[in-house]
Amino acid sequence: MGQGSGIREVAWVDIAGGGQVVLDGNHAYVGHMQPPHGTSVIDVSDPAHPRIVASIEIPPGLHSHKVRVANDVMVVNRERTRGDKPAGDFVGLRIFDVSQPGNPRDICHWQCDGMGVHRFTFDGRYAYISTEQEGYIGTIVMILDLKDPTRPEEVGRWWMEGQWTAGGETPSWKAKNHRCHHPIRRGDRLYVSYWYGGGVILDISDMSKPKLISHLDWSPPFGWPTHSLVPIDVPIAGHRWMLVADEHVQPLDPKLSPELPAALWMVNISDETRPVPVGCFQLPELVGIETPLMTACHQPVETIVGNEVPAAWFANGLRVIDIANPLAMKQAAWWMPDVPPGADRVCSNDVYVDHRGLIYLIDRIRGLSILERV
Repeated sequence: MGQGSGIREVAWVDIAGGGQVVLDGNHAYVGHMQPPHGTSVIDVSDPAHPRIVASIEIPPGLHSHKVRVANDVMVVNRERTRGDKPAGDFVGLRIFDVSQPGNPRDICHWQCDGMGVHRFTFDGRYAYISTEQEGYIGTIVMILDLKDPTRPEEVGRWWMEGQWTAGGETPSWKAKNHRCHHPIRRGDRLYVSYWYGGGVILDISDMSKPKLISHLDWSPPFGWPTHSLVPIDVPIAGHRWMLVADEHVQPLDPKLSPELPAALWMVNISDETRPVPVGCFQLPELVGIETPLMTACHQPVETIVGNEVPAAWFANGLRVIDIANPLAMKQAAWWMPDVPPGADRVCSNDVYVDHRGLIYLIDRIRGLSILERV
């Protein structure tokens, strides 16, 4: 049943571990971490009695751990997890018609190079993706037009200078350390995390020519990769803000800040050409000691319209963070699911809030928790 403060469990779904959960209408869509589990569709019209209504499999060597749904279109990634992709298969995006959520209809295979597509967002018309492309080192930003979802068309791309090796650029970093991780659109802006390269804000008013507005990076002195740049959709104290989540995985250098695990940063973007970090949130008990990886911050909810932000905190479950005072964020509520069968500890990976205010928390190993604030 789990335990927490200010949170009540509505239901727990025994389902394979996932990398992402999103809602569209009264259906939850889960992208799974490991084959053969690809994508699951869950009817949550009665959230206390969720029902799995569709399951899509994926072959060994690949995973579809990310999923987005809008306008009856479901987009999932296909990314290599190890070794070569299966013979006759592909990496990139797989697109479905989900006008009948219980019967997804495969309508397009969009292919790319290398490892495939990692993370992406989709607004019902355009997909903003992290993709490997021939001639570039590491994943870059690409914008795809899905006006006709059976025939996606590239409309623009952006990369950090040094990635386009085929064009004569030389990276100043090792291997794929600087790479697009997670693009999020708001209006004519794209907020993009760039792993050990920090993050960038792009002007996409002309999608064919994205332009850099600003770049922030604190690795080093901190060792953690930048996972997400999430704009806050309401002003606080008359200013504009975004949250920046670092991910508690392999640090850039093991000597960098092991006693300060990956945290959630508050950044002032009132002048978006000069983002200013003003504070961060971390569980006090994790500060000052070296903790196992995947113990601290991973991913906040991506649509922020109020002062409380649910965030997946890896081995520390769900943390709801009060951001009313950007200079002193604090915990407002929390939830620790039970350790799932077959695991040593919790691994909360992603979180979503639906139109009813219900919170969906997916575990990387096993299980989906449906929760509500009390």
